[in-house]
Amino acid sequence: MPSRTNPTDTPPRIAVLADSDTRWKWGALTARRIAERPPELSGFLLRGRATPTPRQLAEVGVDADALREVTMAAFLRSVRSVEREPYDVVVLALVGGAAQAALHGLARLWPAGTRRPVLVTGYVGVVYEKLADGLLLRHGADVVLANSRHDAERFRAVYEGVGADASAVTEAALPFLGGAPYRPEPGRDTVVFAVQPSVPESRADRLYLLRRLIGHARRHPGREVLLKLRSKPGEHTTHIEEQPYQKLVRSLDPPPNFRLVYGNMGEVLDRTDLLVTVSSTAALESLHRSVPTAVLTDLGVRENLGNHHFVGSGCLASWDELDAGHRPSPDAGWLAAQGVAPGDAYATAFDAARARIAHLLARPALPPVRPYYTPATAPGYLPGILARHHLAPDGTPLPGAAPETEATGVRRLVRDAVRDAARGAYRHGVQRVAPVIRRMGEL
Repeated sequence: MPSRTNPTDTPPRIAVLADSDTRWKWGALTARRIAERPPELSGFLLRGRATPTPRQLAEVGVDADALREVTMAAFLRSVRSVEREPYDVVVLALVGGAAQAALHGLARLWPAGTRRPVLVTGYVGVVYEKLADGLLLRHGADVVLANSRHDAERFRAVYEGVGADASAVTEAALPFLGGAPYRPEPGRDTVVFAVQPSVPESRADRLYLLRRLIGHARRHPGREVLLKLRSKPGEHTTHIEEQPYQKLVRSLDPPPNFRLVYGNMGEVLDRTDLLVTVSSTAALESLHRSVPTAVLTDLGVRENLGNHHFVGSGCLASWDELDAGHRPSPDAGWLAAQGVAPGDAYATAFDAARARIAHLLARPALPPVRPYYTPATAPGYLPGILARHHLAPDGTPLPGAAPETEATGVRRLVRDAVRDAARGAYRHGVQRVAPVIRRMGEL
């Protein structure tokens, strides 16, 4: 990737805007994968309910040259303020609505004929719901990364089906695949259940999964059984858990060979002999490393669980089968179509993305940013999306959305304390008050 300031010596300048720990991981690693040499990486964490904590960022283990928390308006101002050394690429590692707001805000910064960064976006994992909605909210970026050939075909079909330009869709892969291939070790027998913040959602379903996992541990006392958790109590990722597994497991009296674990998923997979999940992206990481992987069917194979994505994979299995010793064998054709096939193919997975970005950077100027949604095409939808990020219908920040100077000293301490208290109150409402009110409504 040539840098516009100096194509031979200066590292490319890339900004990543992310709204959760998992999206920061995807965005920062994507920035490194799409750069032909190590970039100068500026990280921006979008302020909101899923803003990652320092512990979560440390667990992700992806550093940046600079990293700070911002509002959408403050991010736009920061991007605009680097006129002497403009960014070469901006990666939007965001949920769909935030990506759309960022695209409209960025479109206002660079009118036709002006030099601007290449805009890149995509998905952090399996796309199993809201395909059309999420894709159209990301339309307008110069590069929309698809994590597999399967996704690239679906993405182009959606854009072409609504008459939108599909040229931005670029086949790549998940940027965090890797690690040593699976090798069994004598004396090691470890089963890991990788949980998800939102799937399944109900208390009953979660308790069922926990009881089956603990039952598996009791049936196999010589086997280490791990519950791999995404966040600690009081933290959250993109989705907020009303029924945290940590809380539910307290009443189930698990055996000594069962325990909770946190940490980087890759490090956990280093010692995993069977990965079990409902539909977590961890299954793709596991399959890429040839770790035996099971996607549960106990709660059905349903779109709202996401495990329908694994139809044809050879990985679908029930706890009864796993208790009896079954180990699924993945289908090689399915793995190749999903971009997770073991072997050397992954080494070239980002070649097309690098080539497209290099081509765009070589142009004297890029065309204006033109999202599919505009005040003319979606007048009843777009203004609400922009307003949630304090942007006007034309993409400009609303008055007061971004103060000209950041708070410092005592003022900053007070502001941060108030913000942390507000987030804590929100989590309390979601995880404690809301379930009580819901149960009362069912009486």
